[in-house]
Amino acid sequence: MFDTRNGEEERPYAFDPLVEPEYFRGVLSRRFMAFLIDTVIICVPVGMAALLIFIFGFLTFGLGWFLFSLLGPGYVVWALVYVGLTLGGPRSATLGMRAMGIEMRVWHGAPMTPMLAVVSLVLFWVSVSVFTPFITIIGLLNRRKRLAHDFIIGTVVTNNDERAGELRGYR
Repeated sequence: MFDTRNGEEERPYAFDPLVEPEYFRGVLSRRFMAFLIDTVIICVPVGMAALLIFIFGFLTFGLGWFLFSLLGPGYVVWALVYVGLTLGGPRSATLGMRAMGIEMRVWHGAPMTPMLAVVSLVLFWVSVSVFTPFITIIGLLNRRKRLAHDFIIGTVVTNNDERAGELRGYR
């Protein structure tokens, strides 16, 4: 299609849930499980750092415990780097998403960029803290299983090609 407003070609959605339902089957539950896996991957190193700071505090007669003030910012930086490198990488999926066979793409099918991945993470946490139960309800009410932050930044989470191929075989 050609968009006459700005002379650029319009891009259709990459996957149509009516034509290719296998790309959207089970995505919300897999997305939740991927979230749990990624939460563990992000929290374990921070927990180990907290344990090291705790021990270091005893060795320094309490002075090392001032390093606990760096845990909060360190947690945020680690989460942003993790998501930027994995979700913003060539496979467009965090380690949890890869384990669950899903990936996040721009609405027209292009892979994620590191900056878009970081923006997605920030908007996810903002939307969760503001609209807690409603973000999942939004995912249940649309065919592409998109959450609030997906609509804002123009992304969609689908089953990856391997999983979609497996589901296609079960028809």
